[in-house]
Amino acid sequence: MPAGPEECELVRQAIDGDADAFAALYDAHVTRVYRHIYYLVGNQCDAEDLTAQTFLRAWEAIGRFEDRGKPIAAWFLRIGHNAALRHLRARRRSAAMQDMAADSPDLDGHIQERGTEEALRLALASLPSLQRLVLLLRFGEGLDHERVSRLVGKTPANVRVIQFRALRTMRKLLIASGFEAVGCSSEAAPNDAAREGRGYIAAGSRPKGLWS
Repeated sequence: MPAGPEECELVRQAIDGDADAFAALYDAHVTRVYRHIYYLVGNQCDAEDLTAQTFLRAWEAIGRFEDRGKPIAAWFLRIGHNAALRHLRARRRSAAMQDMAADSPDLDGHIQERGTEEALRLALASLPSLQRLVLLLRFGEGLDHERVSRLVGKTPANVRVIQFRALRTMRKLLIASGFEAVGCSSEAAPNDAAREGRGYIAAGSRPKGLWS
């Protein structure tokens, strides 16, 4: 949602170094940032650590924040998103090293061992960053196209197209990994993508007690 006058004033105060104002912004947005990170990394402890890192980085950088018409929530989400991706890359590198040491099977074998949820996470992580962000905001956060468009700086029509392409790509990735796509047809129109996306999200786990 667009930032109201109260939040705009908090942002201005935080930019000026007011820790209490930043704490108020933290309280307003920490749950959403945590949810977003959790859905990417799939681990509560990692998500909590990365959320803390996100707001520490945000506090360190708040003096350089520039108001470009987007709510500060978008800035927090972007920092958290990038932190989660760095974590996932490091985790994949570590897993690859362990796999080579153990002479383990190829990627398809790993996906089969880890199950559908891990296959979904791998497919999601393989998407271009904008597509991944749109899916997480739409189906992880449950935001409508209008709200997502404001967060990512695209028109609602563009968000629908990005969402459709992301779901189509995920379907292809899952089929290539040996899984049937969950509720998605590559021929579906963008207007049908919301129903399809919920099928993907339903196949993954959600942190209990944190999802509205």
